[in-house]
Amino acid sequence: MTRLSELSRSIDGKVAIVTGAASGMGRATAHLFADEGARVVVADLGGERVQAVVDEIVAVHGADAALGVVTDVSSHDQLERLVDATVEWAGALDIIVNNAGVSLINSAFQPHDEFEENWARTLDINLTAHARLIRLALPHLSASGAGRIVNIASTEAIVTTARLAAYAATKAGVVGLTKSFAVELGRHGVTVNCVCPGPINTGMTEQIDAEAKATYARRRVPLRRYGAPEEVAQMTLNLCLPASSFVNGAIIPVDGGMSIRHT
Repeated sequence: MTRLSELSRSIDGKVAIVTGAASGMGRATAHLFADEGARVVVADLGGERVQAVVDEIVAVHGADAALGVVTDVSSHDQLERLVDATVEWAGALDIIVNNAGVSLINSAFQPHDEFEENWARTLDINLTAHARLIRLALPHLSASGAGRIVNIASTEAIVTTARLAAYAATKAGVVGLTKSFAVELGRHGVTVNCVCPGPINTGMTEQIDAEAKATYARRRVPLRRYGAPEEVAQMTLNLCLPASSFVNGAIIPVDGGMSIRHT
């Protein structure tokens, strides 16, 4: 039967870098992209953690499906090496998922040195690294003809939590970065979009007591639960599809309705 639609919903054969891919939403994204036929570069700290995700993908999809590159995203040189290694391995680069991030205590009442250290590190990893990786990857994304960038922010860009000043500031910054680069890069055939996860069961939230999570979800989340990493990854995938070619500069919460709930 002949299809009536024209746009593809497949990323088969595309090449994607996923940062922060050794755990949580990054790992789920790497798995999902590989399941959908992409060749995935797993970038994160810790060689054993990175290799574990690569091994999981290779066991299912074969040796050419994934490459691990140990990367500290706060280092411009290591980000440059990441892009170079990707292109050397795959010959192309079509998708960037800026997922790596940290959440460090950052309070107006912190001791000066601790505040400054946590502020600077959070900005380096959560915001500056996004801009750097996009700039380094841009020649290859433009050459792709259908380059896709997805920045992972947070609902902390919309509603905020005390003692997370730098985290909230960087996530709001990611939203602004997404919008600015979307305007600038659209003419080069590259779309830039942003996903804002809400309460998700990841490494950042695993230290929260299970009962406290359940109470929070009942009170604040219309779906009355925390989300799963794959539920975020699925939205990220949607923004990378050829069929999403006219989605640019979008800021999409994946939070079970938390950020729209007033009472």
